[in-house]
Amino acid sequence: MSNGGKRLDTFLLSISLGFVVAIVAGLTAFPEQGNEIANYLFNTFNMIFGTPVLMIVFGSVIFLAALALSKYGSIRLGEGAPEYSTYAWVSMMICAGLGSATVYWAFTEWAYYFNAPPLGVATETTQAYELGTAYNLFHWGFSAWAAYCIVSLPVAYHFHVRKNPGLSLSAVCTAIRGDKPITPLWRFISRVVDVIFIFTIFGALSITLGVSVPMVSEILSSLIGIEPTFNVNLVLILIISAFFSLSSYVGIQKGMARISSMNTYLAIGFCLAVFLVGPTMFIAKSTVNGVGIMIQDFVRMSLYTDPVENSGFPEGWTVFYWLYWITYTPFVSIFVTKVSKGRSIRGVVLNMLISGSAGCFFFFGILGGLSQSMDISGLVDVSGMVAAGEGNQAIVQVMNALPFSAAFIILFSLVSVLFLATTLDSAAFTMAATSTKGLREGEEPSPMLRLFWCVMLAAVPLAMMFIEAPLNTIKTCAIVTSIPLLFIIGYMVQGFIRWMHQDYGLVSGENIQQLAREAASAPAE
Repeated sequence: MSNGGKRLDTFLLSISLGFVVAIVAGLTAFPEQGNEIANYLFNTFNMIFGTPVLMIVFGSVIFLAALALSKYGSIRLGEGAPEYSTYAWVSMMICAGLGSATVYWAFTEWAYYFNAPPLGVATETTQAYELGTAYNLFHWGFSAWAAYCIVSLPVAYHFHVRKNPGLSLSAVCTAIRGDKPITPLWRFISRVVDVIFIFTIFGALSITLGVSVPMVSEILSSLIGIEPTFNVNLVLILIISAFFSLSSYVGIQKGMARISSMNTYLAIGFCLAVFLVGPTMFIAKSTVNGVGIMIQDFVRMSLYTDPVENSGFPEGWTVFYWLYWITYTPFVSIFVTKVSKGRSIRGVVLNMLISGSAGCFFFFGILGGLSQSMDISGLVDVSGMVAAGEGNQAIVQVMNALPFSAAFIILFSLVSVLFLATTLDSAAFTMAATSTKGLREGEEPSPMLRLFWCVMLAAVPLAMMFIEAPLNTIKTCAIVTSIPLLFIIGYMVQGFIRWMHQDYGLVSGENIQQLAREAASAPAE
């Protein structure tokens, strides 16, 4: 098969198609057994890998901070000026990393912690409210974005600095091996890496779609006055799929960049409107207080294992979140590579850790502060509804309690759909890039191949919605698919460090900066 002169990876396409068919058929035919297996895997994997995952992510934050401050931070990723403006670059980074599931957690996550707080705090207390906000910001802040960045840098260095062909994890791993002969065993390992890549993306988007589509469906149904059934979810996901398929078809420059910029404006406008018409002072004070607690207790939160009481909080939330973010790293890293040409390593680190975290703090602080204020005042029993498994209904009631509620609901739904479209768009693009052999700098995969992946990505989450899978079943997708990925990431990071040492270990910081300036003024390849 060819793809505009480039060969398609038919093996990977076949395996992926078989995987989708098997998962959809299995979940549809045996929903109860599927949920039982998911719960068993969730508990087992968390027990074994929980503590190592906490240490790995915390270590990633320290490593990236040291890298950005070192001479290696000046290394430039590719020649020529950056292809996108700083605003567009930041917007695409944030939108690619956040799906509309973000909106669900922004409204409700603090309530889960309020009902069962960590760190020995008593439930349903003032301290539980404050800690709920702090943990909400912690789980979507520096550590989470560090998980993205620690994988993005090896891929970007491989592609833009080393000029190696192939935009896939297996291509990076093969390049790290250097001049060693490609043995049959290594070919097999490369195939396994690519399959893990595909499984991971399906796991990540199963969570995003499985949480966000029912939420948007519930909100729109409340506005129209109909029941939020599976058919409503199906229609909604078809509309979203058509939207992001069009965006994926026209490409990054015309599609993703414009949609990301527009969505960033809409999301900022929505949050500012909520901030102004809602409990403004409470939201401001709650957000600042939450950031303060999070920064003060950052190390404790990062390494909290609860060894005495074994409440399950670290495994059920912090470990889950780190693995959830890790499931997104394969396609986010490839997407970051494509949009970060001409940027420095330091710039990528600062954009992802600072800009990404600040965007989350802004978003979560305002929406979380709004719902928490209504819970405290008694207008909406958010914590009680979340405890009863009615998080979507709680969001509907919070939105309806606002002035001009219909306008807020429409804008909220539009922002959610666009967040989801941009996330799925970047996923479809990177999966197409992975399944295109020998993709080089400046090339893009076929639009038809991106459309194929758009269709595939919608199938598994639809099966989850059809069987009405509980949250733990959906969470299992992140746990099971991300554990094998950790070993691949470790191999990529050590190869990345070795590359930098080989290329720039004997070069002074001043000379690296001079080389970066020359690369910036050179014509783009």
